[in-house]
Amino acid sequence: MTIPAQSDGATGTGDTAPGEVLLKVTGLQKHFPIKKGMLQRQVGAVRAVDGIDFEVRAGETLGVVGESGCGKSTMGRLITRLLEPTAGTVEFEGKDITHLGVGGMRPLRRDVQMIFQDPYSSLNPRHTIGTIIGAPFRLQGVTPEGGIKKEVQRLLSVVGLNPEHYNRYPHEFSGGQRQRIGIARALALKPKLVVADEPVSALDVSIQAQVVNLLDDLQDELGLTYVIIAHDLSVVRHVSDRIAVMYLGKIMELADRDALYKTPMHPYTKALMSAVPIPDPKRKNAKSERILLKGDVPSPIAPPSGCRFHTRCWKATEICRTTEPQLKELKPGQRVACHHPENFEDQAPQDTVLLSAAKEAAELVADEVLAQSAETSAAVAAQVEAEAEASAEAAPEADATGEKPAASEAKPAAAEKSEKSEGSAKSAKSEKKSAASEETTESSETAESSESSEASEPSGSTDSSES
Repeated sequence: MTIPAQSDGATGTGDTAPGEVLLKVTGLQKHFPIKKGMLQRQVGAVRAVDGIDFEVRAGETLGVVGESGCGKSTMGRLITRLLEPTAGTVEFEGKDITHLGVGGMRPLRRDVQMIFQDPYSSLNPRHTIGTIIGAPFRLQGVTPEGGIKKEVQRLLSVVGLNPEHYNRYPHEFSGGQRQRIGIARALALKPKLVVADEPVSALDVSIQAQVVNLLDDLQDELGLTYVIIAHDLSVVRHVSDRIAVMYLGKIMELADRDALYKTPMHPYTKALMSAVPIPDPKRKNAKSERILLKGDVPSPIAPPSGCRFHTRCWKATEICRTTEPQLKELKPGQRVACHHPENFEDQAPQDTVLLSAAKEAAELVADEVLAQSAETSAAVAAQVEAEAEASAEAAPEADATGEKPAASEAKPAAAEKSEKSEGSAKSAKSEKKSAASEETTESSETAESSESSEASEPSGSTDSSES
């Protein structure tokens, strides 16, 4: 296919080399107004997307996951400029496209395309397949080599359909075939960025693998950049290079695929990962370690203060209710918005009292999960303490400048983090046990003394005593 090369003035900087930032989103918001009365006065707003920041590099695939209603699809329509953002900026190849009108976005439509979720409603039932896939050429004034019909038939063969189906209508195709038609239409002008909104959720499981593999093959062949929105964690893991986890209009965690699945740092991410079924017959009698979250997602009309997940989190403290955590890079390539992250040192060790909502949520978390979380946090805290001592010993000349005392102060802080993480897990477990069985005052005192002795023993002996 011969498509006239776009000038640099159309998209800002022209072609983007692989690995460079293709799309940059800063503080993106979308609030849908709620109006009532005869005068239609605004009485509130649905905060579908409420301030997100991320980048997409050329040639990579960014997966976006989260519960229904968290703002994934709205975010996809914002970055393709199908919706007008309330605030924030969207930059494509260095050019701000946040508030471009229809005329300004028309040249960019060659480079930014979208695959819609529902293959039944995204295709016009009155148009033939040839008309649907050939529409981008006519709208952009592009004449491919050999004519539009020949190019459309080539695209049909690329996505695994019969080129002879050129004159058929959408109702003559199955769901998987319709989704392939939508993919062919999105790829007609060889875009640089493709936003796929739940591309396989409406398809049968046997067809999902075919469509996902097709997207992978087309990315290798055409050098595409994907933003794939999905709720199937196995699909996202298969196709994504990096994954963003959204909750109630916010990004909770953004990390590389392997890091996110092996060591999730946000409690919400850990709960999502625990819900992935493991197809292993040998585990059918094993005790499930799935984390059951308490209640439903709060309303985006009036989201909770502070951390939006604190009403369902088993680690929430007062700082989680009052202060919103920022999305910080705690590990290389792994950013998380949490005061008490998993698999990392505590960011707020001074808060040790769990909220009542956290105590109720802890009842739905397995004892093994709580113990593992405490052990991991204690190990990381001990590692930080060892690093602080090593840096203090390596710089003895810092006594004169006062730097060594500051480094030595890290030791009690790390110890406090370790005690806090272990104390939170054990307090949650003790509340669960006390709610399950009514004991006398003497037996409860005996249990407390045994817990204090367990805190001084290694983690292996603690697990054996609990079991």
